[in-house]
Amino acid sequence: MFTGLIREVAKVKSFVGSTLTIKSRYKANIGDSIAINGACLTVVKVDADGFSVELSPESRKILAIENYKNEVHIEPAMKMGDRLEGHIVQGHIDTIGIVKEIKNNGNSYDVFIEVDKKYMPYIVPKGSITIDGVSLTINDVNANSFRLTIIPHTMKETLFKNYRKGSKVNVETDMFARYMAHIINHQKSTSLSWNEIDAINASF
Repeated sequence: MFTGLIREVAKVKSFVGSTLTIKSRYKANIGDSIAINGACLTVVKVDADGFSVELSPESRKILAIENYKNEVHIEPAMKMGDRLEGHIVQGHIDTIGIVKEIKNNGNSYDVFIEVDKKYMPYIVPKGSITIDGVSLTINDVNANSFRLTIIPHTMKETLFKNYRKGSKVNVETDMFARYMAHIINHQKSTSLSWNEIDAINASF
């Protein structure tokens, strides 16, 4: 699990075949889970100045793979007892979003992102969403897009500063919205009781 708070903007040393090698201040261990641009990946090699992770064919298919160059967001997995300052993030990317517009409001930026309509039921006004690993609050929701408001600090300290119209980003929708939608859809076909729904919720 992750929080969606970026711990470092790290450098990409190389991306050859399925192996992504990162230069980072973070001291990783083999087997660690680290979210890179929001995707949970496993450390397979440790170097003096960073680490390497391996991307499966499934990961390469679902991720905005062109962003795994130059700089990337990294966040190590949560440890027991860590403060939960963002929201609960799995590191499981649902889809790729496309930046449609970035509007400078002076003291903030409105960022409009478009996704496939089938993911819109999981995107809730004032709910949480993760964009390239950054935990953010959704302001408005439209038919196939949503609006985020980015403060200047976040714009400066993350890769949002590099985004332009047409940029692709990794999107992870809210875990609880996904689970509840699945439960409700499943209930329609199998008539789950509320006790059964409570039991499913308690297992997450």
